[in-house]
Amino acid sequence: MKPASPRSQKGVTLIVGLIMLVLITLMVTTSFTLSSTSLKAVGNMQFRNESIAAANKAIEQVIGTNFAAGFANVPPAQSIAFDINNDGVTDYTIAVAAPACIQSTEVAGSGSEGACSSATLEGFSGCGSPNYSTLWDIQAKVTDAVSGTDLEVHQGLRVELSSDQKASMCP
Repeated sequence: MKPASPRSQKGVTLIVGLIMLVLITLMVTTSFTLSSTSLKAVGNMQFRNESIAAANKAIEQVIGTNFAAGFANVPPAQSIAFDINNDGVTDYTIAVAAPACIQSTEVAGSGSEGACSSATLEGFSGCGSPNYSTLWDIQAKVTDAVSGTDLEVHQGLRVELSSDQKASMCP
């Protein structure tokens, strides 16, 4: 076999060089796409976690201010603004629905047949009428136009009520 002359090999080197350049370009483009996708996923997880924290804080605020001993009315639906990074600008708006009583059970030994419950709250009508353990569902919906966040959080709460309170708030 006769060795190829240097002049005939110059075109092959150019072709191989172009193929290698295309392959390197594809690898760089793929790496960039994967890293930007990962960054978006992490950002979305952060927005979701912030939204859940804001909803939980709003629910805790409703519980702390409205479910005190001897409350007489079901707390109304309300909207709560939340600034998660303390920069003075509202980051999330949380719509807390009016709490819904979903279950009530008579507390054993709280009626006229038994002794008064040791956990009796102020404002109850006394030992003659039974107390009720009630289960409430508090729903908070978080929306944020900037991040596109839209999620709903439910929290359960058990409250002991007198029979009068139960009749008026938890039918």
